[in-house]
Amino acid sequence: RLYDQPLNAIDRIGTALSLIHSPEAVRKFERLIEKTQPDIVHCHNIYHQLTPSIIRAAKRRNIPVVLTLHDYKPICPTYTRLRNGQICSECVENRFANVIKHRCADGSLSKSLLLYAEAQAQRLLGSYEQVDRFIAPSEFMRSSVTRHRFPKERVEVIYNGVDCSRISASHHDLGYALYIGRLTPEKGVETLLSAHAGIAGQVPLVVAGTGPMEQDLRARYPGASYLGHLSGSTLESAIRDAALIVVPSEWYENCPMSVLEAMAHGKAVVASDIGGIPELVLHQETGLLFPPGNHEALKDCLTRLMADPDLRHGYGTAARSRLETKFALDQHNSALLKLYLSVTEEYLRRTSADTAEKVIHRS
Repeated sequence: RLYDQPLNAIDRIGTALSLIHSPEAVRKFERLIEKTQPDIVHCHNIYHQLTPSIIRAAKRRNIPVVLTLHDYKPICPTYTRLRNGQICSECVENRFANVIKHRCADGSLSKSLLLYAEAQAQRLLGSYEQVDRFIAPSEFMRSSVTRHRFPKERVEVIYNGVDCSRISASHHDLGYALYIGRLTPEKGVETLLSAHAGIAGQVPLVVAGTGPMEQDLRARYPGASYLGHLSGSTLESAIRDAALIVVPSEWYENCPMSVLEAMAHGKAVVASDIGGIPELVLHQETGLLFPPGNHEALKDCLTRLMADPDLRHGYGTAARSRLETKFALDQHNSALLKLYLSVTEEYLRRTSADTAEKVIHRS
């Protein structure tokens, strides 16, 4: 992230401008458009490198634009909806000055001013307002951005998808709970380790991931097994052999792939009841939900499922079935293609109507 760097006054001005508009990105993007002649542009995570200026570049060439909302950037200058480690909704009503008031960018006034300036500039420029359709990977995300920022009809829910054909459900386990993810405060991993400390003899816990908290957590919670970062076949083996997957997040998760991948492997999920997670995990049907940050409730969920293999296997089977019917990659791709066709057809109708109106006006 550009705003993570130490900045003097001149640097801050230059960085602020680069967050709003990247001439280099626009030039290269325009060359790409000329070369490929796309029917539609679909943007992902363009905020601080490509910048939303490429949206305007596409629209100048009469190309419709779709943007997937992977995080909360249009309604939260820091994109996480966290303030001092706690969930926050103060900027949701377009009151971006709160990022300065609370110094939400790492407690730094200069960084917070930078993000405030960026958010205000993009709103004045109408960068996001030029997007033809937004994709929200959860109903929670859709409700968040349509509360005060975007019209509901311009935001469509399309969940993330998993290729079921390449993953077989696992009907066995080696009796351990598995956490997969970054070792950062908002992921709730310390809540998990604290809860686990009292039941380590009953619930073996494996932690797969790295992050800034890693060394501290290893030192304070030695009862868990730490595997570091896993990927590919090693990660899939860890999921396949797990008794259950734990997702103890304490921020507004969108549509976490860790949950969907657990479901694909036929695993029960114990997860926080927050953000988009309850749209994936059905309480007492495909897993168990608990209030975020609640050590005792999490402990009860873990001991209950680890003591009852039939129950967790039943949840896992139901989770796999739910994934195949609602979150399979085929469904995702079909919904995406349908949206593309709808946007391009709508754009053509609007463009034709505008052209006809100009002809009539000239006549």
